[in-house]
Amino acid sequence: MMHNWQQFDSVFLDLDGTLLDLHFDNHFWLEHVPLRYAEKYHLPLAVAKTELLTRYRAIAGTLNWYCVEHWSRELDLDIVELKREVAHLIAVHPHVIDFLQALSRLGKRRVLVTNAHRQPLALKLERTGLTGYFERIFSAHDLGIAKEEPAFWSQLQLLEPFNPQRTLFIDDNLDVLHAARAFGLQNVIAVVKPDSTAPSRTAESFIAIDDFSALLPLPLP
Repeated sequence: MMHNWQQFDSVFLDLDGTLLDLHFDNHFWLEHVPLRYAEKYHLPLAVAKTELLTRYRAIAGTLNWYCVEHWSRELDLDIVELKREVAHLIAVHPHVIDFLQALSRLGKRRVLVTNAHRQPLALKLERTGLTGYFERIFSAHDLGIAKEEPAFWSQLQLLEPFNPQRTLFIDDNLDVLHAARAFGLQNVIAVVKPDSTAPSRTAESFIAIDDFSALLPLPLP
């Protein structure tokens, strides 16, 4: 799929759904949080799921949607502790490590760019051991704006100078990819099977991969 890796200096990578199986997050927000919410407020599970889904949708795509402090306060639940309860579900997608190692051999700068809040981010990095595969790691919470906003990318550029024409960006969130493209990142790829337990999604106008095997092996210079 990608024949000329010399055109890129940097590769920006999302975390959840891109490098990590989104099954963890989907199970957490759609099953585990409703279960604990129903227990706390003595609600039928179906009622809890409906109520929470409405609240999720109301702020989807904003920084608060990704903020564990927001949800801990709003739901009066310890979201970080609840994540630890199901942390065994955190898993790296197939071929991710091979891809990251191949980028290193080619001398590409590997930058993790995620909406994940720093606390769950730390938990996921600890569980997966991915930290050492990146030259730099950014959480949108450090910048104060979600990746879905085109302004995120100008803020990121101040902290991590990059040439949009020589940067490849891979993410599973189409809204994020549209925002990146609007900023000037034309080399973008959509991961269309972020959750290993769910069918592949549509990629709209983006180049699509199910997993990183589609990009391997990377040709040596």
